[in-house]
Amino acid sequence: MTRSRDPVLSVEGLSLSYDTPNGELLALRDVNLTIGPGEIVGLVGESGSGKSSLMQAILQLMPAAARVTGGRILFEGRDLVQLGPHGMSGLLGDRISVVFQDPMTSLNPVLTIGRQMIDIQHRRPESRAAKRRRAVEMLRRVRIPDVESRIDRYPHEFSGGMRQRIAIAMALMAEPALLVADEPTTALDATLEIATIKLLRELQQEIGCAILFITHHLGVVAELCDRIDIMYAGELVESGPVMPVFRDPRHPYTQLLFACDPAQIREATRHLPAIGGGLPDLIDLPQGCIFAPRCPRADQTCRRLHPADRPAGRSELVRCHYPDAPRLEVAR
Repeated sequence: MTRSRDPVLSVEGLSLSYDTPNGELLALRDVNLTIGPGEIVGLVGESGSGKSSLMQAILQLMPAAARVTGGRILFEGRDLVQLGPHGMSGLLGDRISVVFQDPMTSLNPVLTIGRQMIDIQHRRPESRAAKRRRAVEMLRRVRIPDVESRIDRYPHEFSGGMRQRIAIAMALMAEPALLVADEPTTALDATLEIATIKLLRELQQEIGCAILFITHHLGVVAELCDRIDIMYAGELVESGPVMPVFRDPRHPYTQLLFACDPAQIREATRHLPAIGGGLPDLIDLPQGCIFAPRCPRADQTCRRLHPADRPAGRSELVRCHYPDAPRLEVAR
């Protein structure tokens, strides 16, 4: 997909810290991410990589201990960091929508689905009957069966897959410019996951919104997304079009992460591949490359100097000193 000159979302040099009893935790450091109109961007990384912190910063739903220490988050030209709670309240649920991982915690258990879908249309100057008809139509689009009789039921009366589709319907009712999807298929079985991905793609093409899709699942990214951004320990280490990055990853972490995907295992084995070591202490960061303590290729340059962002292969951003080195393989 051709990159737009006027992106919907542009994260520029974003750094975010948490104040903790043990000191300042540097959760995000100099993160750069761009989403163009109509793009679906997959944000990938192991637990603790900073995906949730980045999402919270974009939505300005950060905990009290968090603070942005540098950079900007531009949405349709406005800096969300400077917008304030009142300005964000005019965007969330309208120009920016969210689908969370667990619909049972995002849907109100004591209100019917119909009541919730009508209430979120409070900005529309229409009658309650018109809003109800619009809710019914949206539920049909996400393939909820027998909508007229089920719209007045409560969330617990629907299956997990239906609840997730309802959450997607609610998020897309406002026809937002940006949808943030926080691991929306994680709690679903494989069949429902495939159906949800297909549905999300269809609705995205109808509405034309951009999507930031946060997930652990590499297969979902390959199936759904136009671009992929790889996070590690609070940094964006590689970014580019999905298929070129999958075929020719340039950052050592990306290479080892892809090699750990169970889909890459061709023969039966008792030992799953894994990246050695663990995430660094974000209160006491290593001096050089953030991945150097776990990287089989790391040398003194890697341990001493922090790498700059540079293009390599068909990846538009690689934060590595040696992005053109031979590909690594994980130990099995």
